[in-house]
Amino acid sequence: MVTAEGLEAARVAEILVELPGGEPGRRGSGYRVGERSVLTAAHVVAGPVTSVRVRFDADLPGEWSADVRVVLLAEAVDLALLEIMTVPPGAAAVESPRYGTVPDADVVLPVSAMGFPRFKLRDDSMRLLDDGAPSQYRDSCHVSGTVSVLSNRREGTLELAVLAPRADPEPERSPWEGMSGAAVWSGGAVIGVISAHHRSDGLGRLAAVRVEQWYGALSSAELAHLGEAAGLPAPGGLGSVADAEGKAAPASLAGLPPDLPLRELMGLVDALVAVPALKEASGLGLVLASIDAEIAANRPRDPRLRMDIYGIVHTCLRYRGTLDQLLETVRLLEGQSTEVARLDREAAQLAKRYS
Repeated sequence: MVTAEGLEAARVAEILVELPGGEPGRRGSGYRVGERSVLTAAHVVAGPVTSVRVRFDADLPGEWSADVRVVLLAEAVDLALLEIMTVPPGAAAVESPRYGTVPDADVVLPVSAMGFPRFKLRDDSMRLLDDGAPSQYRDSCHVSGTVSVLSNRREGTLELAVLAPRADPEPERSPWEGMSGAAVWSGGAVIGVISAHHRSDGLGRLAAVRVEQWYGALSSAELAHLGEAAGLPAPGGLGSVADAEGKAAPASLAGLPPDLPLRELMGLVDALVAVPALKEASGLGLVLASIDAEIAANRPRDPRLRMDIYGIVHTCLRYRGTLDQLLETVRLLEGQSTEVARLDREAAQLAKRYS
């Protein structure tokens, strides 16, 4: 079977669900995995619905949309397969993606996903409503981040670490609403489908059901259908994506005592001060917005960068696990660099001294 490698923006679907009784509609994300097939999350299309549509390349030259019907609904693994009722003549032909599994090992993998979360809601002043107010639309969100594959093993999901959106003006709702159903990619293969944002994990974490979980939850007939319509390999045919791009997980500092003296922390602080992304106030603010809000609220502030970062690190020690969040966000923001390599070395030495 011919398969396609990697995420293609033109195949990313916006799922538009109309509900009966005048209830507000529902949004989600998906990916076109065959000529007439779209994968998404089951909860996006579950329950009584009036209609379900998919839209591709909204407001771009290749835009098209179509009604779909749900042909597979597996709530145990939050997976749905939609069948496009009519593909327009101008729509590009597609090949099924490659699917992969991740190793049950101490590695961190780069990942990406694309969807339509609520925080991407925009006003469109060129299209006015009847009362003169601007209409609204959701723009696409292409996230890149990492998966530490040993997280969320009991739930059977992948924990995606991504840059967090800014503080949400509606805290009772997740800014990630609408991202559910987006395919998660690593090494050119689909390794999961985004299913949830657990608020307790913070704004910089998303959960995705692993592709390998589908095999234990679906019937042989459902797996055969996914094989025919979406290109899913038969049981035993799923390959691992780990290998070339995976690396050992960074050392955890969650076990450090909260009262470490300054002299023990200065190697880590100096490494953080040297990171280019933190030299600007905007970069430091973005990092703080991506971790536990208690850190920004309770850290002592100082106009001197070194002292400000020391205050942040010292505050993190009082909130278990947040120093790891801080360093992981810096890695996401800065990417691979000599400064990040130095930061990892300092963290590893500090962890070793207190292991």
